[in-house]
Amino acid sequence: MEPLFLKPVFHEKIWGGDQLHTVFGFELPNDKIGEDWAISGHPHGVSIVENGPFKGKSVAELWEHNRELFGDQPGKVFPLLIKILDAEDDLSVQVHPDDAYGLKHEGELGKTECWYIIDAKPGAEIIYGHNAKTRDELAAMIKDGQWDDLLRRVPVKKGDFFFVPSGTIHAIGKGIMILETQQSSDTTYRVYDYDRKDDAGNTRELHIEQSIEVTTVPARTPELEISEIRKGDSAITTYLETEFFNVYQWDVSGELNVEKTGLYTLATVIRGYGNLIVAGKTYELKPGTSFILPAAITSWELEGDLSLIASTPGESKK
Repeated sequence: MEPLFLKPVFHEKIWGGDQLHTVFGFELPNDKIGEDWAISGHPHGVSIVENGPFKGKSVAELWEHNRELFGDQPGKVFPLLIKILDAEDDLSVQVHPDDAYGLKHEGELGKTECWYIIDAKPGAEIIYGHNAKTRDELAAMIKDGQWDDLLRRVPVKKGDFFFVPSGTIHAIGKGIMILETQQSSDTTYRVYDYDRKDDAGNTRELHIEQSIEVTTVPARTPELEISEIRKGDSAITTYLETEFFNVYQWDVSGELNVEKTGLYTLATVIRGYGNLIVAGKTYELKPGTSFILPAAITSWELEGDLSLIASTPGESKK
């Protein structure tokens, strides 16, 4: 069994830039690309396999017809979506529903996500949470535009990590590049978009009532239990283990042997160059390379000088 290397899917955004080209070397259609959907089975941007016996197949097709690649995990849709985001400008202030609300009102999963800060310019910050004590207060502050009083701003730097459960009001600020691990959902409720207009002079749709309904009140800031295991000069960092996904960082300096910890494994190179070795076969890795290690692959070796963000599906508590 071979790893499945995936072709990136790019999305133009009003807040996007060109760093997916300058940092990762991707050939972009224009200089307003905000998102690389690196590993996706979502119909708004499904990944295509670039190598091996499944070359040309989409992740969605493999989920439908070759479920053994994913350890026969149950579910109607491939559950995870991995993105790299380049925020040349501020993203809208937004919130995502949970599964129950998303399935009832949007026909798809809700969205819990997390962010690894690949890079951040000096002074960069995110919006992460709010200050309303009750839902009525939240509604009043939103409708009155009391953004400075309502929104919590948090300075960020390269290497930071944030867990963003559904119901969290949030926004990525300008000058930040992140790798996002999330549920496979494209449902976003915009709370505020700075009254900006697109090239046609139109403002983007807001979703005030839905936002008020799905926001967690009062806001909760998750406590992270980040741990690191050193292996020689290399290391494995565990950021999260949740019912939705488990997220890790593999920092390779020389070599690193990794054992499977979930049904299957997703990984994206965020820095450096090296090789992935599976069953004696070597695959070249460079910034932006994304791949899936199917269920049958139980161990692998990494060599070089590079860092990857990896994830496995969580174990549902439902």
